[in-house]
Amino acid sequence: MAAQAEAKKRPSLLSDLLFLLMKIGLILVFLVVIFTFFFGITQVSGNAMSPAVKDGDLVIYYRLDRDYAADDLAVISRKGSLSVRRVVGIAGDKVDINSQNGLEINGYPQQEDNIYTKTLPVVGGAKFPLTVGENSVFVLGDNRPYAKDSRTYGTVSVGDTRGKVLAVIRRRNL
Repeated sequence: MAAQAEAKKRPSLLSDLLFLLMKIGLILVFLVVIFTFFFGITQVSGNAMSPAVKDGDLVIYYRLDRDYAADDLAVISRKGSLSVRRVVGIAGDKVDINSQNGLEINGYPQQEDNIYTKTLPVVGGAKFPLTVGENSVFVLGDNRPYAKDSRTYGTVSVGDTRGKVLAVIRRRNL
């Protein structure tokens, strides 16, 4: 009689599997909600941000933080595609790019680490000097000769950004 009572108390293999599947389902729903509303992930294409972010890398960004400062990496939405660019100017900054000093912010020439070429204006691009408007940022790619950035299309509205980059995951040769 005791053996029968003990057998009734133990859950069956089927109920254990259903409980496990329910837990996995809840975790998946939680991750979908987190990566839909709070975080984003995108794969970088092109070498406009090399060497900091390379072609094929995965970028995780925080959607709720759009309070940018100079040197932040931002995910930008332009013409239906996402790209990563470095913020060099924020609202109120006076940006000038000239052949003598390269990049100047508020009248001061910038010495940027990990930028190996001189920053030059783009023919037919934005007119310099320019003042970054309210709720806008001025962005540049790290690989300046090959990057399409604010030198080409002007300042970017904060509304056209997706968020601030939190992590870069190297994904080359995987």
